[in-house]
Amino acid sequence: MKNNLVYNQPCLKSIRKKLRQQDIPAEKVLWNKIRNKQLKYKFRRQYSVGRYVLDFYCPKVKLGIEVDGATHGNKIEIKEDIEKENFINRFGVKIIRFINFDIYYEIDGVLT
Repeated sequence: MKNNLVYNQPCLKSIRKKLRQQDIPAEKVLWNKIRNKQLKYKFRRQYSVGRYVLDFYCPKVKLGIEVDGATHGNKIEIKEDIEKENFINRFGVKIIRFINFDIYYEIDGVLT
């Protein structure tokens, strides 16, 4: 399914910008490791697919990365994450998830 109208919709630009300006430590650590093609691929921060915003996205390989903080353990967040992932998967985008602990203490494993 290919539909460029679903990616980075202009109506979500202010939301994406606000998310980028938030200082979320685990996301900042990961961004500093993957930005500027350090892994040979270009990643974007706070990239939207439909009404959902991914923490990081690599268009070349259609890979989304989500960093799940402490709030992602409750039932509502889990349900919303599943809905988000199911929707985004329909566009051929694979999502991988890491928890803050992974970013802080297992960053080498995250990057491989």
